[in-house]
Amino acid sequence: QVRVVESGGGLVQAGGSLRLVCAASGIFFHVPDMAWYRQAPGKQREVVAHIDSDGRTNYANSVKGRFTISRDNAEDTAYLQMNTLKPEDTAVYYCLVNYFQRDYWGQGTQVTVSS
Repeated sequence: QVRVVESGGGLVQAGGSLRLVCAASGIFFHVPDMAWYRQAPGKQREVVAHIDSDGRTNYANSVKGRFTISRDNAEDTAYLQMNTLKPEDTAVYYCLVNYFQRDYWGQGTQVTVSS
């Protein structure tokens, strides 16, 4: 059974930084794609950043140059370093693990950026 757990959210002032952690368990023999999504109140969930098994990355235009996704394959863990945070980055951030073509979501972690 694949389990995904996010951590690292919190309250930060605009211009500050946070580092989110996504820890996956139940992963064997295959390195999954991993991604970060976010959902703000009243809005649809949107992709923030994606990293494939080879470490290639993609970012939403709104976070390019500010956020960095990385991973540790040995630990089945992904990270999202968020710098120069803005109030519009406020959302619940979710980690997605795509493992053998099935999607597994974590419970989310709240990020709140005050102005």
